[in-house]
Amino acid sequence: MARKSIKEDLFRHVGMYSLTKLLKAYFLIPGFRYMFWFRIASNKPNNILYKLIHRKLSYKFGIQIPIGTKIGKGFYIGHYNCIVVNYKTIIGNNVNISQGVTIGQVNVGEKAGTPIIGNNVYIGPGAKIIGAIKIGNNVAIGANAVVVKDVEDNAIVGGIPAKVLSMKGSEGYVNQTV
Repeated sequence: MARKSIKEDLFRHVGMYSLTKLLKAYFLIPGFRYMFWFRIASNKPNNILYKLIHRKLSYKFGIQIPIGTKIGKGFYIGHYNCIVVNYKTIIGNNVNISQGVTIGQVNVGEKAGTPIIGNNVYIGPGAKIIGAIKIGNNVAIGANAVVVKDVEDNAIVGGIPAKVLSMKGSEGYVNQTV
């Protein structure tokens, strides 16, 4: 399973599969390297070496996505640094995540819990997605948006708190899907 997920993540980053592209992406694209070890460590959660490599890259790149977090195929980290994802979050296929994004949990109230994020979602730089909310498919979340309510399919949202700005969806933001 890890091998297939790595291949699909590679396609999202470079648009094709080959050993040369894999090696180039591994050494030149920090987000891909992080996901490479995330996928391997999640597939073999009892292997201490994989966990240590994942942890080292977490500190090096400033990305905190715990091993075992449910992330679909084709996950794309555009720019690394200050990315935090709660381990209970569920992320769909072909999701783009940018620097400074927090996907977090709320502990009290009617929105207690963690987000569920659909397929083909673009999450802009600095966005915060918090609580037991559902982000639909083909959604684009603008830079620095704070999302605390459900977002329907094909919406573009932005602002604090996030509001629907249009219904054009994430087309053009999420490319090279698998």
